[in-house]
Amino acid sequence: MISPRQATGWWQRLDVTVRDLPLGLLLLAGSFLPALHGKGTEVGELPARPFDTLTVLVLGLECLPLAARRRWPAVCLALVSLGFAVDQLRGYHTAAGSALPLALISTGAHLERHRRATALVFSLAYVPLAVALYRLGAGRETSTGFVTFYLALVLAWGIGAWWRATRVAEAERRRRVAEDTRTAERTRIARELHDVVTHHVTAMVVQAEAARYLTAAPERLDQTLTAVTDTGRRAISDLRHLLDLLNPDYDGHGTGSRTPAAGRLLTLVEQTRRAGQPVEFTEEGTPPESAGSADLVAYRVVQEALTNALKYAHGSRTSVRVRHGEKEITVVVGTDGSGSAAASPGGSGRGLAGLRERVAVLGGEFSAGRQADGGFVVRARIPAGSPS
Repeated sequence: MISPRQATGWWQRLDVTVRDLPLGLLLLAGSFLPALHGKGTEVGELPARPFDTLTVLVLGLECLPLAARRRWPAVCLALVSLGFAVDQLRGYHTAAGSALPLALISTGAHLERHRRATALVFSLAYVPLAVALYRLGAGRETSTGFVTFYLALVLAWGIGAWWRATRVAEAERRRRVAEDTRTAERTRIARELHDVVTHHVTAMVVQAEAARYLTAAPERLDQTLTAVTDTGRRAISDLRHLLDLLNPDYDGHGTGSRTPAAGRLLTLVEQTRRAGQPVEFTEEGTPPESAGSADLVAYRVVQEALTNALKYAHGSRTSVRVRHGEKEITVVVGTDGSGSAAASPGGSGRGLAGLRERVAVLGGEFSAGRQADGGFVVRARIPAGSPS
């Protein structure tokens, strides 16, 4: 048994001309019903003529081109118009005359090129038809009737043009949404890469630089190289997890978790200490069970601040204070500017800008700036329970 969804999918896979053909066939079949003889569109007040051999050809010319109304709208309009003209001039007045407004709507909606030229040619072609019908009808139809019919045809074209404009506007809106989504995703990936790569690589560089001066102390050299190795492994693990997140087949059950596990802040601080940065770490309160994205953002704030301390204030006394409240997480990371470089971070500023965006998305507050003593402090207030 074929389900409605399967039937719809099969129908949508057919060529557009095949899908448009049933409308023309239905209109053609209806034109042969005796009850509809002489009841179709009538312009010019010509007396109705009984069907003859030519009628079949005229009906086919009016109805069957509707199969091409979306693929070749101009060709469809030309053929249907020709069939309609013969229909009116011969006085058949069949129901197939309804194909003309349908062709006009389709042309207005689907014609991409030479739209104005097509409308002008159609309008000019209507003039000799109106004159011929006026003469054949011995003036029984007034000029008002011809103008009214022409305005009805213009309305049909206008409906198609409005439909096309609506469709184009919707496509443009979807394009913009897709572009904004891609931009946001690229920004998010760039932030994640910056957070992961910059911190770990900075720590490895600082540790490797320190190792150059420890050749006389094999024990400390071994500790430093072990720290470099551990940092590299963490970088590989974090990058692998990031690549898992980018994989469309990732089900969320791979290695690692997007939200850092309990104790990761302490591990981060210990890693920074091994890189030669004196860090005082204070954590108050208990992280709530459903902190959502707040835990990850707090971790990234500490990570970026410690990375900047390593890069721009190496050796400066650094303090990290994290307080877990019922409704928010507060993070304060500061350096006193007494190290080997200025405490104020340089570089592109992408890391701090990314943190500001992350915190703002969750409805929190973020600030970063130089202190009066030459140090630098980063503060963040992050509402807990924000959705992941």
